[in-house]
Amino acid sequence: MLSVLLVEDDIDLAATVVDYLELEDIRCDHAANGVAGLNLLTSHRYDVLILDLNLPRLDGLSLCRQARELGVDVPVIMLTARDTLEDKVSGFEHGADDYLVKPFALEELTVRVKALAKRRSGQVSLLQVENLQLDLQSRAAKRGERGLKLSPTGLKILEVLMRASPQPVSREALLEAVWGDEQPDSNNLKVHIFNLRKAIDTDADIALLHTLAGVGFVLREQGTR
Repeated sequence: MLSVLLVEDDIDLAATVVDYLELEDIRCDHAANGVAGLNLLTSHRYDVLILDLNLPRLDGLSLCRQARELGVDVPVIMLTARDTLEDKVSGFEHGADDYLVKPFALEELTVRVKALAKRRSGQVSLLQVENLQLDLQSRAAKRGERGLKLSPTGLKILEVLMRASPQPVSREALLEAVWGDEQPDSNNLKVHIFNLRKAIDTDADIALLHTLAGVGFVLREQGTR
């Protein structure tokens, strides 16, 4: 089941959206202000964020920008009564992925939610799992204050695993994401995973990179679900 967060201060509209999405088998949490929305967004995993532009306590643009700065890569649909090109450009510059002008059809919102849920946002500039960070602009990774020396392939593998975290990535999906159609021999991935694990977890109190037998690979604290 898809999981969506709706941040909207119009309680009647929010109730209508939540009820409709649940009829479409989409679970929807709701926050009525920006601060509550950001707290939910950073403490739970969602497939899509539906975000009103005008919110109390923290407006939608600021919420979106702060979420991206924190490494949240959930796709964002902005809801707003403003339909000028300038408003849309501003929304995209702050990290939105899609834009829907009020009033909107619930059927269209649902279609957009399902489409965006198939991918993570490309707007994020920083990925983070526990104290492991990857800056997507500089392509620099670090564990705590320790910089990690990784090959370009190692960085790509790390990015794929961090975007999926805390969910595992199968061996086949990882090979496809990193190498595409030109996949290497069977030992190549093993070597890269070995080197990546050594770089990430050596001298660390908590291991983050785990191999799950019959499943694939995952970045998370052991025992975390």
